Amino acid sequence: MFETLKNAFKSKDIRMKIFFTLALILVYRIGCYIPLPTLTPNAIESWFTSGGDFFGVLSVITGGAMSNATLFSLGILPFINSFIIMQLLTLVIKPLERLSKEGEEGRKKITQITRIVAILLAIIQAVGIVVMLNNSGAINKIFDYEQASDSAPILTMAITIVMLVGGSTMVMWLSERITEYGIGNGTSIIIFIGILATAGTSVAKAIKVMTAQTANWVYVWNLLGYILVVVAILFFIVFIDNSERRIAVQYSKQIKGNKMYGGQTTYIPIRVNGSGVMPIIFASSLLMFPQMIIQLFFSTTPAAAWYAKYMGSGTAVYYVLLALLILGFSYFYAQIQFNPEDVSKNIQQYGGFIPGIRAGKPTSEFLRKINNRITLFGAVFLMIIALIPTFIFNALSGQYSGYDLGLANSFSATGLLIVVSVALELNKQLESQIMMKHYKGFLK
Repeated sequence: MFETLKNAFKSKDIRMKIFFTLALILVYRIGCYIPLPTLTPNAIESWFTSGGDFFGVLSVITGGAMSNATLFSLGILPFINSFIIMQLLTLVIKPLERLSKEGEEGRKKITQITRIVAILLAIIQAVGIVVMLNNSGAINKIFDYEQASDSAPILTMAITIVMLVGGSTMVMWLSERITEYGIGNGTSIIIFIGILATAGTSVAKAIKVMTAQTANWVYVWNLLGYILVVVAILFFIVFIDNSERRIAVQYSKQIKGNKMYGGQTTYIPIRVNGSGVMPIIFASSLLMFPQMIIQLFFSTTPAAAWYAKYMGSGTAVYYVLLALLILGFSYFYAQIQFNPEDVSKNIQQYGGFIPGIRAGKPTSEFLRKINNRITLFGAVFLMIIALIPTFIFNALSGQYSGYDLGLANSFSATGLLIVVSVALELNKQLESQIMMKHYKGFLK
């Protein structure tokens, strides 16, 4: 990766893309520190402490912007949810499916629809959060007539909603500019930066807790153990992420005119974790949605208490449902990315065959069988990453020992998977841009 960065900076065009990306990231991080005058940060921080997994994930992904009551509090989450919804709807609604197959123009129309849905989701999310904050007393009455009245600060709440939605729209615009003019996928980079910022802040707070006069220095072993577990998980994720099953394909020789074509052997690479982190995001979003609705609108009802006790985050039912949903979404996403029938037709069209397998339907069945096995292995890997390290992080953070170093939410295993996946993807994109630059130079 360091060699790739070194070669990237030698190219003026790629170097300018990197600087442009860093500049937009700086704008994003500045927005994460601009406070909203209508919100009380202390009240929000205490509210987040008991807010549940949904708000913890929201704070981690936004780099602590939500827990600090800043302009970019909603972050990129509405756009991510909109993207997931549009991907699912494209498979169900025929007009959207036709748009996705119309090339560049179709993709532009789907992107525009995704933006509109993202803004609508941001409005819904902002309304729910502002209503919840008002009930918790975290809304400041900034107008004189509101201060003299006992009623809810309607105008202040409306202004807060507008600022939250505007901040989310700004983050969406920054991510698109990074994608268009920068070095990679803007959405992934913004999530990447948010998780790293949260992790750095949490580790700094943990060190501050250990060095306090009342702290016990034995907790340093927890921090060192935490760092070792993080490094081990990073190596494990990188190993699995780079693993793939290679299926050999032999192309027969063809004579056209005076030249001979084909006769070579290549392979079809099927990645073990081809779905990446998307199944975890899908499963977590689906499980968090009812919890979010209950916490925002029905937090004081008996149903909320029952749900938190028997189906809320941290319960056995929650972990079982999460594992099953990860398994289901892994197969669902694998079907989107790899179509055995299409691959089999392409191989047969160009005169190729898999050694020992007949062309046509036997080839597609063979590819489907291999893909299903690899998908199962990848799904088990995602289950392990999503579930087991969570208990280890909680134990090392001290949540099971009567103290809390605040490390449990700094780096979840899912966050590590996102960070590693984004880092590897950025490295591949830089390598491809460097290679393309070399090809252009050769042609000139």
